Amino acid sequence: MDLAANLQSVRQRIAAACQRAGRDPAAVTLLAVSKGQPPEMIGAAAGAGLLLFGENRVQEAKSKISQCPGPLRWHMIGHLQSNKCREAVSLFCMIQSVDSLPLAVEINQWAGHFAKTMPVLLEVNIAGESSKFGFSPEKLPAELPLLNSLPKLEIHGLMTMAPFSPDPERVRPVFRRLRQLQAECEKILGAPLPHLSMGMSGDFEVAVEEGATIIRLGTALFGPRRTARPRAEDGPD
Repeated sequence: MDLAANLQSVRQRIAAACQRAGRDPAAVTLLAVSKGQPPEMIGAAAGAGLLLFGENRVQEAKSKISQCPGPLRWHMIGHLQSNKCREAVSLFCMIQSVDSLPLAVEINQWAGHFAKTMPVLLEVNIAGESSKFGFSPEKLPAELPLLNSLPKLEIHGLMTMAPFSPDPERVRPVFRRLRQLQAECEKILGAPLPHLSMGMSGDFEVAVEEGATIIRLGTALFGPRRTARPRAEDGPD
């Protein structure tokens, strides 16, 4: 596995997708999904220029963040249980997987406890898959004012996981719908929601064409995992 070559290839593909969509590649942030990767591999990725990493499980992140280079930034991207909110708020600089109002309330409480403001993304289950978590796109606008009223949360945008498909074009409508929902939510709030976290190793080019500002890549950078296929709630890459 040649991490540097993989990263170069990914960046070229991002640039090409941006060119097709008339976007600036600088507007797309690459998040490396480091689930299952040892600190040595994360250190190598940091040496190659990657600074943003995403973890799916709080316990795994807790065990290795301290073993990784200091200036890295860490996002929580997997399903977060309410009993892990305290640790998540202390470990991560953003929680991308806020998938319900009760979870948002819990995060807000712990952010207050730590005297910090927690940047978050709201996870939306665009395709309505029963195996995945997230707000319903039909119900999120109604819940948005309550979410926005939580004083220690900063809503920076939306996140979604598209259904798996060998043909990325089949999930383009999912990404397009998230972008449309972003615009609806901005009208409700009267403020911008700058981030759309969408697109993984199999479909990130389509996501970029549809407006992704954060793409979450694991396999495209680190190669196939040697472990079993992750559960849907783990946030596959």
